[in-house]
Amino acid sequence: MANFTYQARDTSGKPKGGDIEAEDQQAAASMLMDRGLMVISIRASVGRKGGRKRRQGKVKSQDLVVFTRQLATMMDAGLPLVQTLTALEEQTESPVFKPVLRDVTTKVEQGHSFSEALSGHPKVFTKLYVSMVEAGETGGLLAEILDRLASYLESTARLKKKVKSAMSYPVIVCFIALSIALFLIVKVIPIFAGIYKDFGAQLPTPTQILIDISDVIRAYFVLAIGAVGGVIFGFLKFKQTKRGMAIWDRAKLRMPVFGKLVHKIAISRFSRTFAALLRSGVPILETLRIVGQSAGNTVVERAVEKTAASIERGDNLAVALGQHPIFPPMLVRMVSAGEQTGKVDVMLEKISDFYDEEIEATLSGLTSLIEPLLIVFLGVVVGSIVICMFLPIFKLNQIVQF
Repeated sequence: MANFTYQARDTSGKPKGGDIEAEDQQAAASMLMDRGLMVISIRASVGRKGGRKRRQGKVKSQDLVVFTRQLATMMDAGLPLVQTLTALEEQTESPVFKPVLRDVTTKVEQGHSFSEALSGHPKVFTKLYVSMVEAGETGGLLAEILDRLASYLESTARLKKKVKSAMSYPVIVCFIALSIALFLIVKVIPIFAGIYKDFGAQLPTPTQILIDISDVIRAYFVLAIGAVGGVIFGFLKFKQTKRGMAIWDRAKLRMPVFGKLVHKIAISRFSRTFAALLRSGVPILETLRIVGQSAGNTVVERAVEKTAASIERGDNLAVALGQHPIFPPMLVRMVSAGEQTGKVDVMLEKISDFYDEEIEATLSGLTSLIEPLLIVFLGVVVGSIVICMFLPIFKLNQIVQF
């Protein structure tokens, strides 16, 4: 396969240009004509690694959500898949997503199925995404499945946005408080220390401790920054390992305040993903495998793997889920009711909606609680430093030697 750069006009005479991947120049021209374009010029692209351009960056989740929703809408309106993909490729503004869509369109034009074309970009289209599309192609319900997939992605993106919004405020306030404290310790306290040194008397213990801390930090500032950076880098690297990820995920679930929130988010994601795949017609064992991989928590992933093994041995879904404490009793009971009525996907969807509401209420409560706590934290940190600096002035008659 080679890349070609082309200039063409559409049926309305509007100029079009871009890149296309094909076996040769003639095949590229044929593909463009199949799109309804009149080719003006076409030539091989010259670039690094045999004309292939390096794709850098990451496709934003919002771009994927918009693409899926528009694809579902246009497919439901009866537009052919290739024409729909071409239109979406031309209108996308993401420099990272555009070549991905171009490659997917080219592969579909060459005779590959849509799911096969998507599977060539696993960093953009997850296994869940590809499996749902494949189920839609097999059942002849691609437009309907894409609509469900778009709704699922929108719900997931909305939940992520709420969590990030709630967590960003305390992080920013803590960063500001620590920055102010560091500035006072490094820049302001040495000035007061020089003034108090002329007093020639023993300073109050809190003031002396603060001055000593300031001296140590200023003497080893670069070393301290390097040490902190090294600890953070080491932690991030350890968290990327299988063992580190397992330890970190268990620790998140045991956190005093945030543990319940993390648990609710994991259960909501599990339920919604499970419901979306079941409703799309994906076999249950394949569904469990995909759900485990996309759970976002290794504790849930391992529980799902054991659940799949139990189902293979002959247990029903509710019994298999009930063997693991990570799944709440309410989820197990509703899944059991769903199995009896043949509506497991409906029950899982309701569970996900319930936990989404719980998460929103928890985030609202945490936000209301965190705001005064952060104000107190900021006041204590900065106020303590200021009091320690001015404490000798309050006891001026005791420390000044005449």
